[in-house]
Amino acid sequence: MTQMIVTVIISLVLSLISYKLKLLTRDGTIATFAVGSIVGIFSSPAWFILLIIFTTSGLVATKINFKMKIRDGLQEGKHGERTHRNVLGVGIPPCTIAVLAWLLNGQYDFEMGIAFISTMTVAAADTISSEIGVKDKRVWLITTFKRVEAGVNGGISVLGTVSSFAISILVGIIGWLLIFQTIDVYVIIPVIAGMVGNFMDSIFGATLEDSGYISKYTNNCSTALIGAAFSILIICFL
Repeated sequence: MTQMIVTVIISLVLSLISYKLKLLTRDGTIATFAVGSIVGIFSSPAWFILLIIFTTSGLVATKINFKMKIRDGLQEGKHGERTHRNVLGVGIPPCTIAVLAWLLNGQYDFEMGIAFISTMTVAAADTISSEIGVKDKRVWLITTFKRVEAGVNGGISVLGTVSSFAISILVGIIGWLLIFQTIDVYVIIPVIAGMVGNFMDSIFGATLEDSGYISKYTNNCSTALIGAAFSILIICFL
């Protein structure tokens, strides 16, 4: 009960601070509070802390080179603020894993922990590749490798790819240390899952999203879940 109350309060405070800083819209604030509360209630403090680290770093990344993003029309909203669709697109996967782990009542804790970290690495890789990658104007479409403009669905760049790999490693290691309180070779699984999910995001962006079959928020959600499923499958085969 204490954990539930504390996590709900922390989620509320951080959501309101983000709103005051114009990082979230009103509906984005409510969605952020809901995601934080669900993960905090249904999982362990370590999972909740990892979610906070990811959310904070993602919001900070939004403000990096913001003037350039405004100039090129690549920013979120007017001030880089995130709506409920942005939040739920990356928030539903960790919530799903947290609730599933709770329903399994302690079974497959190792697999669920890796799956949760993987949702974070996918989301972080996608966020950083988008927010940092816009600085690189040499962009290729992932399905044809033809040169395209920055910001085009499915576009990838060297800077974006390297940045996404670096953040996947960082989030993977931090998540592993928080959840498992150790480090071993298996940490490579959520790192790889992060990149797999990120590349799938680009592929879906160039095909399904660009054709109007799915939104970028559905893309974010589905690829994070794919990353989680990928990590579980790898564990099953090891």
